[in-house]
Amino acid sequence: MPLAERAAAVKLESPFIGAADVLGAHAARPSKAFAMRELPFRDLVMVRGEPGDTAFTNAFAQTVGCALPVQPNTRSLGADYDVLWLGPDEWLVRSAGPVQAGVLEEKLIGALSGNEGSWATAVDVGSGYTVVELTGTRVREVLSRGCPLDLHPRLFKEGQCAQSFFFKASIVLIATGIDRFEVVVRRSFADYFCRILLDAAAPLMS
Repeated sequence: MPLAERAAAVKLESPFIGAADVLGAHAARPSKAFAMRELPFRDLVMVRGEPGDTAFTNAFAQTVGCALPVQPNTRSLGADYDVLWLGPDEWLVRSAGPVQAGVLEEKLIGALSGNEGSWATAVDVGSGYTVVELTGTRVREVLSRGCPLDLHPRLFKEGQCAQSFFFKASIVLIATGIDRFEVVVRRSFADYFCRILLDAAAPLMS
């Protein structure tokens, strides 16, 4: 069975289902200081390859619709996907909205496998992660309570991303605006991340 058909047969469930109580309480008390919401069921694909290999980079760009970012800790943005730099030969590709899981992986495998003499991999990791959007006038303060990065707007600007931690949860943090971030977090840490994040934000939301 093709990847896309296998993905369609799987019942999707938010990794935050166990934190529905605190998320419901958070939604019932909207605040301009801080807000969080899940961006569920994104297609997430880990890609590895040699950035100096034009056959690889061209095949990737034609398939995804945007170029691989080669500057450390930056993001490339296309119409349907964005691409996060994670390392010199490693990137995370994310769909802009909810999509059928496995579709991008299948496309990339087909595109990249035709390049003789090149090495490249594409692995779907969407089932192991979720994406969260964080907004508000005090969002940087909330994140700074558990994240060791210097999040001053002059240093961590829109278009930048970084692998880090929020307390004990490993995350990828993406600056998408002045007071707006997205976080990629492992499914296994989702409940913990949600609860400790809202706990950190509580004193700043009054």
